[in-house]
Amino acid sequence: MKRVLPLQLGRSVLVIFFAFPIVFMLISSFKPDAQIFADLTSLKAILPVGDISLDNYRGVFHRVPAERLLLNSVGISLVTVALGILINSMAAFALSRMRWRGRRVVLAAIIATLIVPFETFALPLVWWVNKLPWLEVHGFHLTLTSGWLDTYHVQILPFVANAFSIYLFFQYFSSIPVELDEAARMDGAGWFGIYRRVVMPLSGPAIATVAILTFLPAWNSYLWPLMVVQSEDLRPVMVGIQYFFQLNVSWGQIMAYASMITVPVLVLFVAFQRAFIGSIASAGVKG
Repeated sequence: MKRVLPLQLGRSVLVIFFAFPIVFMLISSFKPDAQIFADLTSLKAILPVGDISLDNYRGVFHRVPAERLLLNSVGISLVTVALGILINSMAAFALSRMRWRGRRVVLAAIIATLIVPFETFALPLVWWVNKLPWLEVHGFHLTLTSGWLDTYHVQILPFVANAFSIYLFFQYFSSIPVELDEAARMDGAGWFGIYRRVVMPLSGPAIATVAILTFLPAWNSYLWPLMVVQSEDLRPVMVGIQYFFQLNVSWGQIMAYASMITVPVLVLFVAFQRAFIGSIASAGVKG
């Protein structure tokens, strides 16, 4: 009991420490700029007191095309998550359940890519996506075009395959008994049937974790859209931050916009936190 109390106290302090910036952001999003700076030296900075209103949120929608930016990010993030779960899980299934020569070398090569920062190959990637072909539909005709710049798919496809997601699925799939595969084979299932009917239904925690880890960088993407997207109608929410630092800077509106793009991430994590923790805990267990 004596050891539990300091542990709980330490956890409480950490929660307060990490939650303070979020609480300050949310509370400040309802205050005018003058009051935000006036309350900085007191506890009023994190309390909903004073001139509280929704003016900052109304100002956000007048200053930037927030609806379009949010819709773009939601669509890009959801498609990236869906394709990421499918592609990475299938790759991990081939590496963990199927026996073929060289799979350990392939897995090692995939894991090795984790040490390469995105900034080192961002410019070569821009060059490549500008050369890649794409099929476009014009009425009843298909047209082959060159270059992916200023499109939705250039913000999605380069980030579908992810080395860490493959490794996480690989570790989780390795903990599922191989005897289940043999039983499914006796029932006439092929490799795809084993993947779809046996392995994936048992991998809920891993799927939830990969969904979170794929959603976060897709939602928070800033550098890549700045490099490959010029049209305002195609930009995601993070690029919208730069609108608030042009001409008159309104910190209340910045806080409101930051709250709007942060809350979905918090909701997603809270919704899947148990599965996330369970998958991370079992990732190192091989049965």
